[in-house]
Amino acid sequence: MRVGLLTREYPPDVYGGAGVHVEFLARELAALVDLEVHCWGEGRGAGVVRHRPWSVLDGANDALRTFSVDLAMAAALEGRELVHSHTWYANLAGHVAKLLYGVPHVVTAHSLEPLRPWKAEQLGGGYALSGWSERTAIEAADAVIAVSGAMREDILACYPALDPARVHVVHNGIDTRLYRPDHGTDALTRHGVDPARPYVLFVGRITRQKGVPQLLRAVRDIDPGAQVVLCAGAPDTPEIEREFRELFEELRRVRAGVFWIPQMLPRAEVVQLLTHAAVFACPSVYEPLGIVNLEAMACGTPVVASRVGGIPEVVDDGRTGLLVDADDDFEAGLARALDGVLGDPDAARRLGEAGRERAVREFGWDAVARRTARLYEEILKQA
Repeated sequence: MRVGLLTREYPPDVYGGAGVHVEFLARELAALVDLEVHCWGEGRGAGVVRHRPWSVLDGANDALRTFSVDLAMAAALEGRELVHSHTWYANLAGHVAKLLYGVPHVVTAHSLEPLRPWKAEQLGGGYALSGWSERTAIEAADAVIAVSGAMREDILACYPALDPARVHVVHNGIDTRLYRPDHGTDALTRHGVDPARPYVLFVGRITRQKGVPQLLRAVRDIDPGAQVVLCAGAPDTPEIEREFRELFEELRRVRAGVFWIPQMLPRAEVVQLLTHAAVFACPSVYEPLGIVNLEAMACGTPVVASRVGGIPEVVDDGRTGLLVDADDDFEAGLARALDGVLGDPDAARRLGEAGRERAVREFGWDAVARRTARLYEEILKQA
């Protein structure tokens, strides 16, 4: 079975959950199918073809530049028996390949453009184009994979013309061999974090979706003995970056032990920071699943997260972490939950141990790849 896997992010250029998903899915799928990955970037490698936006569009709206990559991908997919796209950045490539070569197209929906209206701040009129490409691809796809049950409901609500029988739930996964407790402290000391003091950790992009401003306000009044470590980069827009910097500086003025790590860290350093965190914070206002919560759980760290999207399918409230309703009292609720975990180390240890057990038991990438390959086989039989 010759499969083309289409994505914007692929190692070494991975900055979000969709990129993590594709990286590990591709690794496992390569043992099951004849796989060729098409992604953004320069050059070729074994089983990987990289494409860059057309130079004539340098300086143009990002949506137009994305479409140029999609067309280049589609042109390179001849001979593939099935194509599988991830995110709106690659959806149009899959749809065009479906029409051009008469092959099935599978879409994995990691998020939905209609549920991310703040993207208009980043893309301007390109947001209408990103939404158009996603809708066109999803409604015509032979199968749509939702990364959570909540995501499946969102897909059907946003795209009611889609046949529910074509929407399949395959949860995200986690490599619990790579994400496992690492009790070394060199990464902490390298970034100035005191290993002897508890800390709240956030890992994610600086974007409206991830709820970073809410977290920065919530941690102002938590236990003053706790540090706050923010592994936060890749801001969506200059405006959200400016807001983040202002809130960060305000936070530093009212409490000590606040750290911002803006660069993308090697995985080994992230694992060490996750391992030593007293609590991991995921304040997302929209999250189809949230791989980062699985990463924290796999490292044995309790999670405090918003009760949105697919997060409750990962974080077992009261057993592997605490969930906070994303309502008008969200910031205060987030602060109370973080303080609750910080104030009871024994309970935090139990939450972390249960999280590790759940990650190992229920979210292995090998199982995700097998389910995905079976779906490919079913679709090709029907074609």
